[in-house]
Amino acid sequence: MLVRLIILFVAASFVSACSANEDDGQRGTSEQGYFERKNVAPDPADNSRSPRKPEHAYARIALDCINKQYPNKISHVMNSANDVQQPVQLTPVFYGCFDWHSAVHGHWLLTRLWGNGSIPEMEEEIAAALSTNFTEEKIVGEVAYFNGEGRSSFERPYGLAWFLQLTAELKEIAAGEGPKAQQAQIWLDRLTPLESVITGRIKTWVPKLAYPIRLGTHNQSAFAFGLFLDWARTSDDSQMESLITDKSLAFHGDDRNCPIAYEPSGEDFLSPCLMEADLMRRVLSDTDFADWLTGFLPDIPVDGSSDWLSVGIVNDPTDGKLVHLDGVNLSRAWALEGIATALPEGDSRKAALLAAAKLHGDAGEQSVRTPHYAGSHWLASFATYWRTERGLDRTPESNAVPETGDAREGSQPQQLATPPE
Repeated sequence: MLVRLIILFVAASFVSACSANEDDGQRGTSEQGYFERKNVAPDPADNSRSPRKPEHAYARIALDCINKQYPNKISHVMNSANDVQQPVQLTPVFYGCFDWHSAVHGHWLLTRLWGNGSIPEMEEEIAAALSTNFTEEKIVGEVAYFNGEGRSSFERPYGLAWFLQLTAELKEIAAGEGPKAQQAQIWLDRLTPLESVITGRIKTWVPKLAYPIRLGTHNQSAFAFGLFLDWARTSDDSQMESLITDKSLAFHGDDRNCPIAYEPSGEDFLSPCLMEADLMRRVLSDTDFADWLTGFLPDIPVDGSSDWLSVGIVNDPTDGKLVHLDGVNLSRAWALEGIATALPEGDSRKAALLAAAKLHGDAGEQSVRTPHYAGSHWLASFATYWRTERGLDRTPESNAVPETGDAREGSQPQQLATPPE
């Protein structure tokens, strides 16, 4: 255990160095330059005995976590004494990483990095871990759990959203060619029964939802809707796409003057204002989104400054609730980038949005080095989502994303021909 902690600490120091070693003189705010600067990682030759770049550290965290059953925080409806069982017996695939949703996005993290080829040295180990967990027998157990009495709202909407992100990732890999595509399809086929249950739950729930859920934690609807929509477009599910698009417009089309100055709340890991904007750029054309954003967040600077939105502060990283603020920095970073890339070319707000994204992303990545399981079991997934630009892959066809060059180190263009986000 001591050796593992030392390895994680060393790995995390490289994550921090990856941000801290940038030349301050290079910090412009052009969109092209911004995305190119995120394609920076330590020289592998300088780190031969430990993880060589952030992606190595993130993958190691997930590999150490997805089958780590305890400690465990389970949200579990018990119908009888037979339901008093270990997490691995209740949900035999997604029982690790402290809770169900973190186990899901830990598997997504590994799938993402395996699929985009950013850490080839770890691909065999990752594939073995995923194959061990993605079995037909274990998925039968997951489906049985979901179908248990009183569990219709289990992990709704946050965990459900991350599960669809996982299967969307597999679908994009499977749409390619070669051994990885074939393997991804095998895993996807095994996960499909659970995907069917989850999409059915969403399609039943969303029409009944009378109001948006504007929290900064798991129940927030805007973040989940964004991932639901991404899955629908990857899966060519027009029913889901229409359902989420229509509900998003009904909930948020007339929203104005979001009180972002009141954020973050003391336990937020999602920004209510920015996640809503990150959702709306998925459903509006670039010009309509620019107009909507003017009314929704009217005080975005036009001077390229980064300090208009202060980073979240964590005073005790051992506290599972307070450490949420490390996550809000990372989720703000990806939302700010999404908002910026959805605006029309030449929009004067882009520079300030990207500058704030850089500030928050760097702060968030530094937090992943925490040796405390309260944060480490999930922050690596948030960092990977931001670092690999996962949310920037799909938007409406009328909402073109400007050319930005290559993504951060290890990111590759998606193989599936869907509308870019």
